[in-house]
Amino acid sequence: MQLARVAGTLVATDKEPSMDGLSFRVLRQLDFENADMGGYVIAVDAIGAGVGEVVMYATGSSARQTNATDGRPCDAVIMAIVDTWEVDGEEKYRK
Repeated sequence: MQLARVAGTLVATDKEPSMDGLSFRVLRQLDFENADMGGYVIAVDAIGAGVGEVVMYATGSSARQTNATDGRPCDAVIMAIVDTWEVDGEEKYRK
């Protein structure tokens, strides 16, 4: 799993029918110091994350193992909204 901040939403009206009903978010990747890494990922939102929230997301085959994405052609999925994290005893983020 990786960390990211929800930067926005993505709407795709015409898509593969198995993707109907899913919400998409634009994620800005973060490092463990809570700094932007410069990359973006489009992910299915399995939990209802909002713009500005920090989330954990999974990619690859793990992205297809949630209730929302089971059997669907997804490569990234938001799996958790982060409340807080610390590294080496130092708090890096608090919601």
